Amino acid sequence: MKIWILLLSLLFLKCNSDLKKDFKISLQETSRKFTAQDTLRLDIVNQKNHPIDSIVYQLGMKKISPNESLIKHPLGVHLLTATVYSSGKKNEYQQQISILSNAPPKLYSYTIVNEYPHDKNAYTQGLEFYRDTLYESTGLRGKSSLRKVDYATGEVYQKINLDKVYFGEGISILNDKLYQLTWQGNMGFQYDPDQLKMERSFPYQNSKEGWGLCNDGKNLYKSDGSHQIWILDSKTQNEIDKIQVMTDKNALKKINELEWVDGKIYANTYQFKKEVGIIINPLSGAVEGVIDFSGLKSKVEQVPNLDVLNGIAYHPKRKTFFVTGKNWSKLFEVKISLKP
Repeated sequence: MKIWILLLSLLFLKCNSDLKKDFKISLQETSRKFTAQDTLRLDIVNQKNHPIDSIVYQLGMKKISPNESLIKHPLGVHLLTATVYSSGKKNEYQQQISILSNAPPKLYSYTIVNEYPHDKNAYTQGLEFYRDTLYESTGLRGKSSLRKVDYATGEVYQKINLDKVYFGEGISILNDKLYQLTWQGNMGFQYDPDQLKMERSFPYQNSKEGWGLCNDGKNLYKSDGSHQIWILDSKTQNEIDKIQVMTDKNALKKINELEWVDGKIYANTYQFKKEVGIIINPLSGAVEGVIDFSGLKSKVEQVPNLDVLNGIAYHPKRKTFFVTGKNWSKLFEVKISLKP
């Protein structure tokens, strides 16, 4: 009797497994790449003509129609799910699709306004102006620090070191509190910016790493090395939302140091061969601009540990950007403009 039960169970599993293989999602676009102006036209390929009771489609967590306009769906990489009910059985089928920006980014360049000395031993991770003082966060385990810097002379006139287990990352100042990320420490810190006194720590949630940080005057925005930027509650630093950073071709990863200026996010990207910044629309995640910073790295002392462009701060009174890099001997004050 037990053998028959076992054989029937195996037969049922085989039939159910075969049934699962008999359906698949059909998309009009074989590339699985769309823009918000497109309509997602869905169908199920029923390879053996099984009776279908019903089909439910979802994009992420939202139920959608078989002919779904993407105009109200956010940009990003999303999971498309089709749940097929056939002969009382339920089977799920999933595919990833990308909703891209509908326009290529505009190209920008820079003009150097001033060059200032910068500590070439500083592995720069974050820059921010606060009350006309430049704050800087540096990285590497055992060398990470938080500093106040006289940007005109490069003098570091106040500095604290992080515990050697932490790798310092991006910083931002909101509501008279300074926030600093760590890379893989799954932890950020809150400071009194006047005294550089640590007041509390806060854990990460779904974002497993800390890269760049900025704020819009209300919330914090945190990059984690992926194509996602997380929106953090200003009081608790809990992740309350996110945007996905998309070009007209793909998701853009390795987004590093962040700066909020006039409703846009300016960001460094962690690239070894190109000195590039980007301008992101924080409402949609679309990359609206690419800034060509090429040539800056060649103007600094070519030390053995010279690394990539990183660090971007906006001076609201001077209306200029300050940029540098990891172990760069100079801090550059620049103006950013559209390429002709």
